[in-house]
Amino acid sequence: MKKMKVLTIMLAGMMLSLSACGGGGKDAASPSASPSENAASPSESASAAPSASAAPTAAPDLGGRVIKVSAWWDLKPAGNTAGEKARLAKIAEVEKKYNCKFEFVNVPFDQYMNKFTTTVLAGAPFADIVQMEYKSALPAIQKGQLLPLSEFTTPDENINTTQDQQMKYPAIAGGEYAFDNPVTTSTGLGYNRDLFKKLGLADPQELYNKGEWNWDKFLELAKQATKDTNNDGKTDVYGFAGWSVDLLKHLTAANGGMVVDSTNKKEGLSDAKTIAAAEFVNKLYNVDKVVKVKTGNKMDWNETNTFKDGDVAMFTSYEWNLGDVKFDYGIVPFPLGASGSKELTYANTAAAAKFIPKGVKDADIVYRAYEETFDIPPTEEYPGQDYLEGIFKHQEDIDMIREHISGTGMITLDDSYTNYPTYAFLEDIIVKNASVTATAEKYKQQAQAAIDKLGQ
Repeated sequence: MKKMKVLTIMLAGMMLSLSACGGGGKDAASPSASPSENAASPSESASAAPSASAAPTAAPDLGGRVIKVSAWWDLKPAGNTAGEKARLAKIAEVEKKYNCKFEFVNVPFDQYMNKFTTTVLAGAPFADIVQMEYKSALPAIQKGQLLPLSEFTTPDENINTTQDQQMKYPAIAGGEYAFDNPVTTSTGLGYNRDLFKKLGLADPQELYNKGEWNWDKFLELAKQATKDTNNDGKTDVYGFAGWSVDLLKHLTAANGGMVVDSTNKKEGLSDAKTIAAAEFVNKLYNVDKVVKVKTGNKMDWNETNTFKDGDVAMFTSYEWNLGDVKFDYGIVPFPLGASGSKELTYANTAAAAKFIPKGVKDADIVYRAYEETFDIPPTEEYPGQDYLEGIFKHQEDIDMIREHISGTGMITLDDSYTNYPTYAFLEDIIVKNASVTATAEKYKQQAQAAIDKLGQ
């Protein structure tokens, strides 16, 4: 599948730039493996080109200091691919250059933020560079616990020039704090190719390429797929399955809306675009009844895995959740609502990146050394190539991800606000059959109060 061609440094830089996640709501990381657990993406892949900046000055001697880099998975390159081997060799080179050692600290997710908070408050952060979800970073920034990029980067470093080794991730809390190496993300609407062929349904990618991929067409396919195939009086094939809360957020983003506007500190549940998305979700579940609910609970996160039974035509697709799928699958962006645009196609509810905590000694040197460990020749044509090609078997899926999905995530931070009522809002609608507009009005003040409280 991989095209064997030699890329010039300029072309590599252009490709990385095209896949980079800029500001204004672009995505930075893959979605969580659960409502609160972010899955490891190919975040340590060696895809960066050597820096074109001037030769660096002599590196400062860190006196054998251990630089700790932490996440809730093992960030140390495994050494299985050419890129990982090159990165390991570069780490050893940087360690010798700065007289330091890199230690990759794996802290369980359910202990992570407590360890971060207690050690930062004590003035001794448990790690010098920390992986953190944006939903957790927002309150940490407002409490002054994370450093802005301007405090530890210089204009001539890669992150402020070509950004092909480390790149700025989307702004948060009105400033730039996050960084990481470039990745290619693939949150979208998955579909069961085997089932589509069996049922004779139109391919969503073909519909997308013809400019016909919207909510109406999605519903049409879902209704066509939902049927009783063995004539026993019971539906045994369904149009869609997934976690309803995620679906609401994704469709809201694909309709140009936000369940919360963190930038302007304004609730979004009562916004017309969110209301339209909620109406559509209710139609899927309660009017046309095209959704398989295996657990019997429309609000259960475990519905994220229901599509794996093989009797569901379309589903919310995360690359971390495709490893054990037995059927042939494809991917397409979420269909757009009437107010949507191709610039934003899904809600990035688990955006994550690297941050440097307040209290890290010589943060500028720590960052510089870390960035240099990515200064290696490119081994992939684009960031995450090996990772994606290990998951998606069709080139058209990878092309769809690179050209139309990656970089189109709207960072969604309602989980940052204690008691923000997205879940209750949707539960009232699809479980208790309440009016969407009345429910939005019911929770509007609670939602705004949750936002205001975080800023106090």
